[in-house]
Amino acid sequence: MVDMIRARMTAGEFLALPETMAIQELLDGEVHMAPPPTVEHQSASMNIIALLLKIIPGGRLFHAPTGVYFDEANIPEPDVFWLSADHLGQIKARYIEGAPDLVVEIFSASTAKRDKEDKFHLYEKHGVREYWMVDPSNAYVEVYTLNEGLFVRRGIYEKADSFTSSLFGEALIPVADIFA
Repeated sequence: MVDMIRARMTAGEFLALPETMAIQELLDGEVHMAPPPTVEHQSASMNIIALLLKIIPGGRLFHAPTGVYFDEANIPEPDVFWLSADHLGQIKARYIEGAPDLVVEIFSASTAKRDKEDKFHLYEKHGVREYWMVDPSNAYVEVYTLNEGLFVRRGIYEKADSFTSSLFGEALIPVADIFA
């Protein structure tokens, strides 16, 4: 199934749409609907959540279809994201308002280009502190950290690698655990 784009709308119009478990995002004023995730995608998502629950120093962990309200034209639904304890005030009834500390996007055939380009720039612009792009088909994680308003690539980590995150007290993150 191919990603579908509907007419342009505002955040208010987008939030007035009927509630659904489908992944619907407002990106640059256009509604994007993604097809249901693959088993490979969901496996990586669950593994990331399990891994993060072991190492996060408080705060709250969320996953799609919870939206992140950035502005009147942008409400993405990241696959997995975390708010530190300092940012719990961003939690609203239907969405998170403002930048999460960590965003994780898991590639699928229909979303990889958007995750690598549009969402990359959106998350950078709005101040997401760390962005992980996960490719389950090729078993790698690409990690970016925000430095003076711009994402800087920390590295591309394959299944045999591990990396650390300053968000989590330099906890070691084994990439193999994501693709187990």
